[in-house]
Amino acid sequence: MNNLIIDTAGETIFFKIITNQKEYNIKHNNCRENFDELVNLVFEFLNRYDIELSKIKNIFVNQGPGKYTSIRSAISLVKAINVSMNINIYGYFSSQITNNNYKNLINLLEEGRLTKNFIQPKYSN
Repeated sequence: MNNLIIDTAGETIFFKIITNQKEYNIKHNNCRENFDELVNLVFEFLNRYDIELSKIKNIFVNQGPGKYTSIRSAISLVKAINVSMNINIYGYFSSQITNNNYKNLINLLEEGRLTKNFIQPKYSN
């Protein structure tokens, strides 16, 4: 099962793919220019590791807390993917990730602690 994680709530824009066999990740500067290019950055990341969007089963998006523009850009992107590709989307909060262990999201999903297609952003001041 292929899972894509999009985290724009922190100091960097972070993408991660978790498959049954491997993990891939990349970071970008968290800046306005990259928000404008967020769609391209995601597709370049997927292409780099030869993973088709249609092969992604779940997308996890960090819903905060964080800056309005960064969170809104990521949420808009995953909602568009959900509508066009019918891929499951799950929102999570930064507090659910400890020591950069994004695999914890898979555990939370399996435990039923994440709700499919439910995004509830939390913006910082």
